[in-house]
Amino acid sequence: MSENTRVAVVSIIVEKPDCVNQINDILHAYSDYIIGRMGIPYREKNISIISVVMDAELDVINQASGKLGRVDGATVKTAYSKN
Repeated sequence: MSENTRVAVVSIIVEKPDCVNQINDILHAYSDYIIGRMGIPYREKNISIISVVMDAELDVINQASGKLGRVDGATVKTAYSKN
């Protein structure tokens, strides 16, 4: 990775299970930038939580987060490293 990259954690709460394929398609498109991913099903609340760690230029992270945030049934928040 170049020096212009940042590390970010993209947190996704999935409330509609039928949107998972769309989320996976988006994540696959950015797989070159993903350094780790963890998914946790929370059956008691009927939701899933996905954390994705990316190392990419800020524009790439924002683009991925934006696409994920537009998925109906998912809530997305992103935290960025300072440098």
